[in-house]
Amino acid sequence: MEVKLWNDKREREMYDSFADLYAIIKTTEKLEKAYVRDLVPSSDYESECLKLIAQFKTLSSSLRDAVPSIERFAEAYRMDCPAALNRLLISCVPATVEHRSFSSASTAASASAVAECVQHFITAMDSLKLNMVAVDQVHPLLVDLSSSLAKLGTGILPSDFEGKAKMREWIARLAKMGAADELTEQQARQLLFDLESSYSAFMAALPNGGS
Repeated sequence: MEVKLWNDKREREMYDSFADLYAIIKTTEKLEKAYVRDLVPSSDYESECLKLIAQFKTLSSSLRDAVPSIERFAEAYRMDCPAALNRLLISCVPATVEHRSFSSASTAASASAVAECVQHFITAMDSLKLNMVAVDQVHPLLVDLSSSLAKLGTGILPSDFEGKAKMREWIARLAKMGAADELTEQQARQLLFDLESSYSAFMAALPNGGS
């Protein structure tokens, strides 16, 4: 007896998307393990990881209603992929970018990266002040900020810059919530405080104190 998983074309496309999402997470987990074990060149790892992250962002965005929580999706399908979830949900940049030193980067490139961080800080803070507190509004802003901070490397920011850790913590917290969930007034206030304090620390950590 044949058992159908879907009743119409729309349901079939949804299950196909679930399969694609499953494959992206599994592939990312294998790629992360291969990189840690030095089984893949850094350049190949970075290009493949960037492609997987882009595919994940596109697919997870289109599945926002059907899959409000990627972590719950992974649990439901018994996926033991901690490295992939960290890379796709929290870090959102390849390990080679996250830990890269920019000591040899050009001044122009460094200035551009700093300006990008400032822009993301201000956008995130302004959004909260405008009461944009839904998870699907806040999460992308923090991911963009975290990614831009990671691009700076240790040549500009210290490796233990607290702002990076705070953003990763918030991204991880939001990843456990549904897309339509909203931050409570207390959570929004705490996030705004963390953003403002991280921004001040960021500016102070720049060469010449951000001037």
